[in-house]
Amino acid sequence: MFRSLNIAATGMAAQEMHLEGVSHNIANANTVGFKKQRADFQDLLYQTVRAPGAPTGPTTMSPTGLQIGNGVRVIGMVKLFEQGTIYTTKNPLDVAIEGQGFFVVQQPDGTPAYTRNGGLRLDADGRIVNAEGFPLDPPISIPPEAVGVSIAANGTVSASVNGQPAPVELGQLSIATFVNPAGLNAAGHNLYLPTAASGEAQLGEPGSDGRGTLLQGALEKANVDIVEEMIGLISAQRAYEINSKVITTADEMLRAASQMR
Repeated sequence: MFRSLNIAATGMAAQEMHLEGVSHNIANANTVGFKKQRADFQDLLYQTVRAPGAPTGPTTMSPTGLQIGNGVRVIGMVKLFEQGTIYTTKNPLDVAIEGQGFFVVQQPDGTPAYTRNGGLRLDADGRIVNAEGFPLDPPISIPPEAVGVSIAANGTVSASVNGQPAPVELGQLSIATFVNPAGLNAAGHNLYLPTAASGEAQLGEPGSDGRGTLLQGALEKANVDIVEEMIGLISAQRAYEINSKVITTADEMLRAASQMR
């Protein structure tokens, strides 16, 4: 059987996965804080018929060798943590990160998770939580009598309280950074979890040590460029079609060979 049949099949499978990544990006084009992903490809092992530099005579050697490829595979889906567009919402609990870093929230089991989605809310106890109801870590509560909540660029949360001449400081938002954010595990729900590849979270005040600053009353859009994704969609489709054409051509050649008398 022709090797090209298997090679083309690996190409079709790789383009299917590429298409899945593109479709995931497009589907999340309006997801706050979403970071697009990119498929990375890698060629498969080669069959070495003659190694480069193999001797071809007493004093001569092969300048190139003869290695036959076996196709392609997707080696990974890389998250690209480029800054998304910031848009104004005028909601005092909406916060965007301008630069690097993640908000820290506490999951029900007590472990931290990380997110770029700054669409925050208040729960029944007055705690600032995310859309899933997970409180910020460290927790910050807004008293019922507080008005005019303010979140500074450095993460300081304060509010005016009746009977107090000056705004009262309620807490401090922390920002987490990672040596390799692309190594984070995407857990869904706009949350990321640390892995051995990402390294441990480095917590600190917004604006310090390369961390981004905060912008109140705004959110970060997904960093998905629809035009770029459409180009990727067309590229994946055409590559898939070409690989299917290779299978058709190999089939025709096999049929011709089988009909020889």
